[in-house]
Amino acid sequence: MHLATEYLTSIDEVDAAALDALLPPQDPFANRAFLSALERHGAVHPSLGWSPGHIALRDERQQLVGLLPLYFKGNSFGEFIYDWSWAAAFRQAGIAYYPKLFSGIPYTPATGPRLWVPAGAGQQAIRRALIDAAIHLAGEQNFSSWHVAFPDADEIPLLEAAGLLARKDIQFHWFNRGYRHFPDFMQTLSSDKRRKLKAEQRKVAEAGIEIEQLHGDTIDHALWRQLHALYANTFDKFGNHPAISAACFVEIGLASGKGMVVFIARLGGTPVAVSICYRSADVLYGRYWGASGRFDGLHFELCYYQGIDYCIREGLARFEPGAGGEHKIARGFEPMPVTTMHWIADPRMRDVLRTHLTRVDQSMEAYREEAAEHLPFREDEKAIR
Repeated sequence: MHLATEYLTSIDEVDAAALDALLPPQDPFANRAFLSALERHGAVHPSLGWSPGHIALRDERQQLVGLLPLYFKGNSFGEFIYDWSWAAAFRQAGIAYYPKLFSGIPYTPATGPRLWVPAGAGQQAIRRALIDAAIHLAGEQNFSSWHVAFPDADEIPLLEAAGLLARKDIQFHWFNRGYRHFPDFMQTLSSDKRRKLKAEQRKVAEAGIEIEQLHGDTIDHALWRQLHALYANTFDKFGNHPAISAACFVEIGLASGKGMVVFIARLGGTPVAVSICYRSADVLYGRYWGASGRFDGLHFELCYYQGIDYCIREGLARFEPGAGGEHKIARGFEPMPVTTMHWIADPRMRDVLRTHLTRVDQSMEAYREEAAEHLPFREDEKAIR
């Protein structure tokens, strides 16, 4: 198969139908509409350290047969690969770390396809061609590195074969064990943990807070402005930049429909907190939280318990509420390994990082095992996990 490589400065340069044909259905992030909205509304922009440079492959008939989402990065903002210490090590060695190449979904630490290729004959060859094109680009333009965030498990062996180093991390995921309803899940917890969770929910109810759940295409512009103010307020509070605008949320919500799930807490009818999630056919992804102030128990209720209840009602298999957060363990979220992949141009730094990542892998596995010992389930429930 003869493949022609094309470099794109915007995801909109490819036809939506042609791109969607490469991807599994109902992925809330790996699609043209999601990436396009981020680009056109400035969430992905050079001023924030993001410049799109997607790699497309076309066959002899000029048909799109593969695409690698790729960004030129001037910093590590919004990636969730936590490589600031790497940048410092490069600097100490007299090597420029930025700019670098990044493949993944901006602001989204969720595992998913990164080598966008249709299933069938030739799939592996096209995947290898995408990897080769990224490495060739990195070498030709003297990028320090290429990072692939949270690829699917079946993509990892190809990336390793091309010389990328694997880095392990831990996220906390909730699993639906066939629960009939939320109280059914609560019965699997130890009595002490169950009392604490009920106390948190009771505080929210006693505060007079009411919660509603909406989908992305049912939220109007006026409500989005209110919700965005909550999202931005929380980012500002912690000194972070709220990259996604209200207009961007409006567009993604309309395009996502039921693929965006929004939990809104109201006090006296006024929104005081929001949790913005996305869903596929079997997974709920927690993404953004915002609040106008501090309300006891509300973060846990809106970001975790409402999501768990939604998964049970909708028959979803898993809830991934995002990166980090040991407090999730006490609420039934189990430690799960996730992987990022890294191509390092400089041989010396590559060897240093290979040794470092071997130690990281060992420490992450030890941490996962220790975290699993603190899961809040009854002893008979722990035995079947």
